[in-house]
Amino acid sequence: MSEKLLQPVTAVKGIGAERAQELSALRIQTVLDLLEHFPYRYEDYRVRDLAEAEEGEKITIIGRVYGEPAARFFGKKKSKLSVKVVVDNVVVTAIWFNRHFLKNQLQAGREIMLSGKFERSRLQLVVSEHHFMDTGKVPVQEGSIQPVYSTVASVQVKQIRKWIATALEQFGDEIDEILPGFLLQKYRLMTRREAIRNIHYPASIHDGKQGRRRLAFEELLLFQLKMQAYHAVNRQTTSGIPQKIAMDRVGEFVHALPFPLTNAQKRVVKEILTDMRAQYSMNRLLQGDVGSGKTVVAAIALFAAVSAGFQGALMVPTEILAEQHYGSLRELLEPWGIEVALLSGSATVRQRRDILAGLQSGMTNVVVGTHALIQEDVYFDRLGLVITDEQHRFGVEQRRILREKGLQPDVLFMTATPIPRTLAITAFGDMDVSTIDELPAGRKPIETYFVRHAMLDRVLSFVRKELEKGRQAYVISPLIEESEKLDLQNAIDVHTQLTHYFGGEFKVGLMHGRLPSREKDEVMQQFSRNEIHVLVSTTVVEVGVNVPNASVMVIYDAERFGLAQLHQLRGRVGRGAEQSYCILIADPKSEVGKERMRIMTETNDGFEVARRDLELRGPGDFFGTKQSGLPEFKIADVVQDYRMLEVAREEAAALIGSKRFWKEPEYSPLRRYLRQDEYFLEKIKD
Repeated sequence: MSEKLLQPVTAVKGIGAERAQELSALRIQTVLDLLEHFPYRYEDYRVRDLAEAEEGEKITIIGRVYGEPAARFFGKKKSKLSVKVVVDNVVVTAIWFNRHFLKNQLQAGREIMLSGKFERSRLQLVVSEHHFMDTGKVPVQEGSIQPVYSTVASVQVKQIRKWIATALEQFGDEIDEILPGFLLQKYRLMTRREAIRNIHYPASIHDGKQGRRRLAFEELLLFQLKMQAYHAVNRQTTSGIPQKIAMDRVGEFVHALPFPLTNAQKRVVKEILTDMRAQYSMNRLLQGDVGSGKTVVAAIALFAAVSAGFQGALMVPTEILAEQHYGSLRELLEPWGIEVALLSGSATVRQRRDILAGLQSGMTNVVVGTHALIQEDVYFDRLGLVITDEQHRFGVEQRRILREKGLQPDVLFMTATPIPRTLAITAFGDMDVSTIDELPAGRKPIETYFVRHAMLDRVLSFVRKELEKGRQAYVISPLIEESEKLDLQNAIDVHTQLTHYFGGEFKVGLMHGRLPSREKDEVMQQFSRNEIHVLVSTTVVEVGVNVPNASVMVIYDAERFGLAQLHQLRGRVGRGAEQSYCILIADPKSEVGKERMRIMTETNDGFEVARRDLELRGPGDFFGTKQSGLPEFKIADVVQDYRMLEVAREEAAALIGSKRFWKEPEYSPLRRYLRQDEYFLEKIKD
């Protein structure tokens, strides 16, 4: 990297200390930062043929004023000025807002250049910029494509354009290539110097797109290079525990399961066991749709760890989920002589003491728990496998503490929130990703319907018919108590209404997050035993509740929920042999709300739902928190550029895995890039 590009931005002519301070608000500190302040769109000032212009498009035209202009006033300060302009024998109405003072200049026959939004259906142009051709002055933008940049109040776009043009003139020749020649040739990419010039000042829209394509690929490749290098170096420097798994015994365990594994389950089990037997610590993400059978995969992995003489730990975010996993694992593992314990915040002092003693002595083989597992007084005899369920709900620090309770144990992260592959390889680029993309045989797709609130009586009549067949139903409300600000159904009111509606015929239960843990558990136990027929709840049932007899999920005010949450709630039904239904009650006002309802009724595929959710919300909001681990890219977009991201990952993995990358001069710019990160500073020598 040229030292001249790393100079303060004041090295650019025309930028003084005061301007540099203003530019710092845009994260522009150096000459390179200024050159890498890329435009987010272009304004095309090339004169267009009206016949080619589309509805709503911003265009530039040249015509002659025809007739008298008319001005209308709205209040003291607002006005609308309109005049007819003849463009290639077509009469267009040009409109200015709050520019009534131009009226005297719009003389009939005067030639004028206009730029603005074209309303083709009305042959109307809402003018944003104009220029009278007889002034003798040619506007800077005439016949060109101008970049539009993000800016701050004290800095205008025109100034940024001028400074970048100056910086290119002064320092453009200092821009060095960092990608190896074979990648430029393979993907027909511009050089870095060409790309930066073209993205700022393209001769055509195509040139601008090609400049962006080159720079976006570079950004994604550098990010993936760091991820792949981290993965490789971590494996080399972190000696794991190669577990001597009794594969024949694992085979017997799998064969004895009450159902056959799907091909997807077999594939991910093989990937996990291969990792557990390797020299390095496993660092794997297991993602699968609701009901795809991740718990069974976890049970097989835990069985394998115990067969190799180690202990296993499963950490989950809620007590309800911990108890469910505990019940499932006991049923599967205890017949094989494996001791399973449950450690949660509600354990009594004596229960906790006995469990801790069992873990420390090695008498307890597997422990299931909430964040109670990472408290200081929890010690293991020989922890070999750590599994965290719904892993995105745990902070990185919590996972690290649990991992450090063993001597570099293998780690498996599980999530039932399907993550689009694009996000999985971005946010979890340092992990291996296993995906269960197949549901167990015999599962019937859940039928999903969207209805308005006015159809509530028909919905309840349908629920009654299902209850009369011996089935059960969930009814979800977004609020616990009545809110003055939001006109939404609330759980307490819904519970009262349904209790009255069903009379003494069917019992209606109520559950929400404010109930004490014991009361929640009791309500869930009653629902599991079919003593409660309709469970009114908030989203506390979103994760981990398994009642195969429940066949109906009714969600009030469904437009208030995100797509991922709606899909998780829908996954609470459809777990038995009978046909199940999800009914979304909503009166969405926004286009996003309407689109969510459409998506939910169109597909049951969690990965498709997640992909569409990503398109609607964008990557930053997908996980619901800013601590999602997603990088901020200057120009790449993980939604728009998902294919490019996958290609970049493949190329980065191939580079890191090749001996040439670590030795040959052609790759030294990329090696220097890695060494900018403190983690690699001592580990990678150039």
